[in-house]
Amino acid sequence: MFYNLHMSPLPNPSSLLRSRASLPTLHRALLSSLSPSASFARVSQQIVQLRGQSSHSTFSSPTRVSSSTPRNGITRQFSSTPAAMTATKIDGTAIAKKIREEIHAEIDDAQKTNPRFKPSLKIIQVGDRSDSTTYVRMKLKAAQEAAIECELIPFPETATEAEVLDEIERLNNDPSVHGILVQLPVPKHMSEYRVTSAVSDEKDVDGFGASNIGELAKRGGRPLFIPCTPKGVMVLLEESGVDLIGKNAVVLGRSNIVGSPTSYLLNNADATVTVCHSRTQNIEQFIKNADVVVAAIGKANFVKGEWLKPGAVVIDVGTNFIPDETKKSGQRLVGDVDFESASKVASQITPVPGGVGPMTIAMLLQNVVESAKAYFDRQKARAIKPLPLKLRTPV
Repeated sequence: MFYNLHMSPLPNPSSLLRSRASLPTLHRALLSSLSPSASFARVSQQIVQLRGQSSHSTFSSPTRVSSSTPRNGITRQFSSTPAAMTATKIDGTAIAKKIREEIHAEIDDAQKTNPRFKPSLKIIQVGDRSDSTTYVRMKLKAAQEAAIECELIPFPETATEAEVLDEIERLNNDPSVHGILVQLPVPKHMSEYRVTSAVSDEKDVDGFGASNIGELAKRGGRPLFIPCTPKGVMVLLEESGVDLIGKNAVVLGRSNIVGSPTSYLLNNADATVTVCHSRTQNIEQFIKNADVVVAAIGKANFVKGEWLKPGAVVIDVGTNFIPDETKKSGQRLVGDVDFESASKVASQITPVPGGVGPMTIAMLLQNVVESAKAYFDRQKARAIKPLPLKLRTPV
């Protein structure tokens, strides 16, 4: 219950008793215990006592106060802490589904005028890591839903780097292939840098090549493709109506795949960006001042709710498995943010699973379609020059 207690001159007791309806609630409760013959001194004394008990609550607007039972027997309801905020979940699954449907419709429309428009993605997987296999299966399924041709090219764990590079070169030279993705991580005997850099810029739909990353890092740069997870993060923020201009954004993690490119995108969106990492001191203080937090640090439930600024927007990129005996697999997937405590402080937050993950795949498919469109645009722009005639006599 809320009360608005105002200090005013002590009224005449007779007028008080005649006009109780116009009095504050606590004063009416007091007067109900008095008889019409009550003396002015008695009324005044009890009102003064009441004011003394509530003098700390003299407000110009209704205010919540703490629970206590005054000596006059009147009970007031108080709350010393504000009501907990419940964050709105940013539904990455629903947004990704909408994007896949839009991609499918776009491909259908393009094929009406160009039946040869068939976006094609090739995925190279070396080894059979269970998590990589799961991610590849999800990509194959999503591509099918979006009407994109997608093929897995598997290599055994023992494959050499040269064999993988040869396959990438073959795909680079195949005009029917519009996107090449090397599923990471690759085995330790291979160089991730050399393998990912071997993909031609025009087919680097993962956006990890030096050219794409370099253009992304430049102010006003024009990368052919934006890395999928950072791109998904930005779309989630846009779909959620988050205005980034001038906002303090903290990115946890500086990986080439997520942290660094996400910081470039946030900076290009005119946010004030801070990148925190394993060497950052007092990381909680940086998070406490952030309007937007992007967590990609790879530590389960690392960010606590009490670290967050009230009303912050939280994008959780983390994918960590922790033991859970209630699950058939004995483990469950959680993010880098302690969802339960963070959702009581943040205004919006992505769940794990169901947040950034589906968006990463949707952005990959979007990049494949963009690559296919760019290929056909280049085909149209090719200048055809007729060969000069060389007349010979006799003909």
